[in-house]
Amino acid sequence: MKAAIFTDTYVPQINGVAKTLKKWTDFLEKKQMPYRLFAPNPLGSCDYNENIQRFKSLPFWLYPECRLAFPCLSHIRKELDTFKPDIIHIATPFNMGWAGHYYARKLKIPLVGSYHTHFHKYLDFYKMSFLTPLIWNYMRRFHQPFKRTFVPSIETKKELLNKGLSNISIWSRGVDSYQFRPEAQSTYLRDTFGITKPFILTYVGRLAPEKGLDVLMKAAATMPREWHPYIHWVVVGEGPLYQPLQHSAPSNMTFTGYKNGQELSRIYAESSLLVFPSATETFGNVVLEALASGTPAIVADSGGVKEIVQHRQTGWICRPGDPASFVAAVEHLLRDPLLLQTMSGNARDYALTRSWEAVFNELLREYQAVVEDVPMLSHA
Repeated sequence: MKAAIFTDTYVPQINGVAKTLKKWTDFLEKKQMPYRLFAPNPLGSCDYNENIQRFKSLPFWLYPECRLAFPCLSHIRKELDTFKPDIIHIATPFNMGWAGHYYARKLKIPLVGSYHTHFHKYLDFYKMSFLTPLIWNYMRRFHQPFKRTFVPSIETKKELLNKGLSNISIWSRGVDSYQFRPEAQSTYLRDTFGITKPFILTYVGRLAPEKGLDVLMKAAATMPREWHPYIHWVVVGEGPLYQPLQHSAPSNMTFTGYKNGQELSRIYAESSLLVFPSATETFGNVVLEALASGTPAIVADSGGVKEIVQHRQTGWICRPGDPASFVAAVEHLLRDPLLLQTMSGNARDYALTRSWEAVFNELLREYQAVVEDVPMLSHA
């Protein structure tokens, strides 16, 4: 099986799509399966090898983590003619995606795609909701020829089917349960940032309006005063709201900037709870990473995250957009250390069932079914 992957985002860009695709190409290399990935060059100079082909690009205004690339079609055609892929997988609906779209049809190569981001939900936060019908018309046109459109959650599948897309299949997500694991002796946050409070409440993700950070900040501001001596908030990530949030933050809130690798692992493990109010997620990788670290998650009852968290078992599910609901959840869990400890064990046990190996083997089976033209089973 030889796959050609077209994407408008890839490492070193920082987002869930780029990280997932990097995990996928690492898996293909481990299995010694040939692939070619066509992606933007976000930094002017970046990794370039036989497997990864880079093109000049500019940031996409609505979502800078995706790039508007300027693909050289003649170069792509030459690479595809030499490589002779069995399947083309398009990960994003922008310029690189359209290049893959064009050559899949022209060269009669089986075509699949994946849907990762609810761009229509982002419009609400930028006062551009009037564009939502145009976004869905665009998505229907873009995905129409795909033999499969892979989505990360049942909730996303239902939404796409409701909007008139077809051939939807689940491509879930895994977690590295060795990298993200409980560490009883972790004191990274306390040592690095001088945090002394017993309870650390952490947010991890992009600092942008669509992530529900207004809810986070209001929850932090309205926590009853009796909790102030015991709670410290930690915000991990970067984005357009970084400075505005810092300026309005309470004194018991620390901003770490972007963290990855061992630092991020230790932050999760040292946290008492992950507080993640985003209502726009198709999945929510950071939630699964927190659970793998033995850290229960408080999330919104919206999108893919509510399929990861089991209410009162591995975390707490709150009303979307309601700071009071998040405050109540935090108070309930911090008042019950036995429940919090039980949830921590449940969270770790659940995460251990979500291996990347199993996820990617299933994706390979989907590829093979498409190449062999096996009809898709219909499950709404």
